[in-house]
Amino acid sequence: MAKKGESAGRSWLLIALVVCALLSLYRASPQAAAKTQEATLLEFYEAMESGRLVEPVTRVFDRDEGSTYLAGEMEQKDELNDDGSPKKRKYRVRLVPGENERVMNDLLDNSIKVEVVEKKAAISPFIVQTLFFVGMLALLYWIMYRRMGGGGPFGFGKSKAKVLNGIEAKNKVTFADVAGVDEAREEVQEIVEFLKDPSAFKKLGGRIPKGVLLVGPPGTGKTLLARAIAGEAAVPFFAMSGSDFEEMFVGVGASRMRDVFAEAKKRAPCIVFIDEIDSIGQKRTGAGAIGGSHAYEQTLNTMLVEMDGFDANEGVIVIAATNRPDTLDSALLRPGRFDRQVVVELPTLKGRREILELHGKKITFAPDADLDRVARGTPGFSGADLANLLNEAALMAVRKKLDGVDMATLDEARDKVLWGRERKSAGYSQKDRECTAWHEAGHAILQVLLPNTDPLHKVTIIPRGRALGVTMSLPERDVLNRTRGYFLSEIRLCCGGRIAEEIALGDISTGAAQDIAQATQIARDMVCRFGMSDKFGFQAFVARSPLSGDENPPAFSEGTAREIDAEVRRLVDEAYADAKRVIEENRAKLEELAKALLEKETMDGREVERMVRGEDEAKAEGGEA
Repeated sequence: MAKKGESAGRSWLLIALVVCALLSLYRASPQAAAKTQEATLLEFYEAMESGRLVEPVTRVFDRDEGSTYLAGEMEQKDELNDDGSPKKRKYRVRLVPGENERVMNDLLDNSIKVEVVEKKAAISPFIVQTLFFVGMLALLYWIMYRRMGGGGPFGFGKSKAKVLNGIEAKNKVTFADVAGVDEAREEVQEIVEFLKDPSAFKKLGGRIPKGVLLVGPPGTGKTLLARAIAGEAAVPFFAMSGSDFEEMFVGVGASRMRDVFAEAKKRAPCIVFIDEIDSIGQKRTGAGAIGGSHAYEQTLNTMLVEMDGFDANEGVIVIAATNRPDTLDSALLRPGRFDRQVVVELPTLKGRREILELHGKKITFAPDADLDRVARGTPGFSGADLANLLNEAALMAVRKKLDGVDMATLDEARDKVLWGRERKSAGYSQKDRECTAWHEAGHAILQVLLPNTDPLHKVTIIPRGRALGVTMSLPERDVLNRTRGYFLSEIRLCCGGRIAEEIALGDISTGAAQDIAQATQIARDMVCRFGMSDKFGFQAFVARSPLSGDENPPAFSEGTAREIDAEVRRLVDEAYADAKRVIEENRAKLEELAKALLEKETMDGREVERMVRGEDEAKAEGGEA
């Protein structure tokens, strides 16, 4: 009700402002007297002497303008109506103070009847000007109110947190709506249980953490967990984003931080949730540091004091979420502030199955739809990715006019999410199609024949996303570690497309640009990050993160940098030579596969394996898998 009243009040102020402006414009507008023509005193005397004045003549004293003028009608010279009578026009003659008495005497001498009128203002000019001034102030206040987020010019330091009550909330989220993150759910569920029954924890001397930091990649369900806490907890829940603390004035963030904690202390026990806390919790850079922000540091300092400062802060639990924990200040992460870090990782196979079941409750599936198979084929997918996959599959099924989402549609939706939508309408020449077919055949041959590679899923020369063709592979299971052999095979795979073009067409194209960049990056990571180089061994050459703001010296010398470049070059060159050897040894199979791709455009991974390995060998490989 209060918000409606404030909105109505602002609306009336704006209406008053508009009315005052219109009145002022009307008064100043010459259109108000458009039918009355201004006449000079000379023209008035000529009409009086020639008898063209129409009686009576009105003398008007205008209090609004503070002036005197004569008004009436006069006949026009040499202008007649259709009936022969002279045309008349309205006039107005302004009089200066010295002429008023003389003109009146001349009218009486000519026996012309005069009427005296005093014109009073309908609205006092003072009132109109005052209302206009007040309206302008009201407009300025309204602009400031909107700019300051609804707090007015004296309320921009107020908190913008949304206060929720989980029990009364509509469409609330509970822990039953969270899947795939069992460990994280148990840890935050412990907080809700403490808020519901703190005596059970205090009986043994336990103390609930003051702060819980939810850490994980985007889309893994950090904010969803916070919403579940709000839905389960029978206490006030303050929800805001890190960006809500900063506006255009320095010090606003610190003021809002103090305000939200002051409100939270009044309603303790309660929960304060800050999403994307890295926007205000970044590492402090120190005085004079390049890129430092004094305003952000003020906000962070205020938060540090409020969470664990001189004053006790009992009953207020702070939950924050971020996908960039490396950027947070160390003082924010120490015990007593964010005591506990809950890692919300990408879901495992079991978690992906649970997430698909959860999001699939509202979707109608065909009998052949197998969510277990979808879960196995989506390693590395987050919860948001899986929800998007099911939504894309449902939209595709509607476009196909199916009664339910079948397995083919689920596979197509997964491929679209991973590699982009097919662009069958993209017109490109037969020469481009042949080049793409040889390129993808080179990748596919190596994907099948090289060791330590992921199983081949599909090969297509139909453009997807920004690529003219795609060779798709999917890991058979969740992968937590990668070996040196895997990376070496990956570099060889990247070389396959360029090698096939060179062997078959005698020329090379720009289609391998992304492959070259990927192969170079893998080789550099092997040398600089993973210690997988024979020359450098167990060393790392990755500089510290510049996010701390410290100007650190280089992690290695210029001579070492040249040696690193040479080692990266050696790894790529050896991989290229080995990949070329494998493709040349299987030239006939490469040609057969390229022709099949030109004919079919898209081939399944199992079909490619049978063509490359032979029917019996492919069956044996499939049986072992």
